[in-house]
Amino acid sequence: MGKDKIKELQEAERKALHLFDVAETRGLIIAGKTEKQLNSELFDLAFELFGIKKYWHKRIVRAGKNTMHPYRENPPDLTIQKDDILFFDFGPVFEDWEADVGRTYVIGNDPLKLKLKSDIEAAWKESRDWFFTKSAITGAEYYDYNVLLAAKYGWTYGGDIAGHLIGNFPHEKIESESRDNYIHPDNHKDMFAPGVSGAKREWILEIHFVNIEKQIGGFHEQFLV
Repeated sequence: MGKDKIKELQEAERKALHLFDVAETRGLIIAGKTEKQLNSELFDLAFELFGIKKYWHKRIVRAGKNTMHPYRENPPDLTIQKDDILFFDFGPVFEDWEADVGRTYVIGNDPLKLKLKSDIEAAWKESRDWFFTKSAITGAEYYDYNVLLAAKYGWTYGGDIAGHLIGNFPHEKIESESRDNYIHPDNHKDMFAPGVSGAKREWILEIHFVNIEKQIGGFHEQFLV
């Protein structure tokens, strides 16, 4: 069952990442449209490609200063500008398996924004590799690691979590909204410990780096495997 679960989650993620790739290939990620408009276009594209309209959390497209805001906030809709930075955070459900992916994009050639995009992709991989050197670690310890990782790359950590559980839709009804289900400063439970059903728990790693002075942020998220 464990291997099947991982395989299903990886396949759901593959489809979600393909959605982003097609959006980029078709030239949807451009200046002049609002975040809401691009969000709707991605929703329509997901239906075209996969026939899905089900998402387990709100779909996020954030640009400019809105990239500073963590998931739980709902800033006003912005228009994407030339030389802008933006990110996606989508949680589509494929055949009752959840995906949760986040990617950062840069329009133009601003060196700081390009560095942020590059750094957050590299940092995600570094964090993933570090996690799997451990046999036990609490959510709080792993959150603290990612805060320090942001500083190592020259950024400030921008989120109140660094990830969460992922699984069969709807995983929240199975595991509840306990802090133990988040990579969060208040989670003192071992992330390798089994869930309420006794099964191995699977995690999403999400990292959010910001530059407070320049009012820009980057986001990268995918399955921690």
